Amino acid sequence: MQAEEQATVRIDIWLWAARFYKTRSLAKQAITGSKVEVDGQPAKPSRSLRGGETLRIARGEETFEVLVLDLSDTRGPASVAQKLYRESEESIARRAAEREQRKLERAGYRAPLSKPDKRARRLIQALGDIDAF
Repeated sequence: MQAEEQATVRIDIWLWAARFYKTRSLAKQAITGSKVEVDGQPAKPSRSLRGGETLRIARGEETFEVLVLDLSDTRGPASVAQKLYRESEESIARRAAEREQRKLERAGYRAPLSKPDKRARRLIQALGDIDAF
């Protein structure tokens, strides 16, 4: 349904149609969990969304700040869903920086190939018990 036919759409339906969440129930849980704000205010799942409003959507470790360009209550292809909103340049840059930071944090850690043997366990225990020496 286009914006000309209907001036408002429920926010949980729009988030589902814009492909931020796979199901409406996931969108509803995110909204009730205070992970979605409309113009800086917390929203309810039944809130009517209009074009031109700004959304802040926290999904996992990422936070999106988007401007609603068009309304839709049907889920279509991703190419159509991307035309429903425009993400701000600051949001894109911040998400890229956070993604790079997480990548760098993971780069230094290497999981052990196997469990520690008897000698390694004793060394680990000794390191944990430094005050005992």
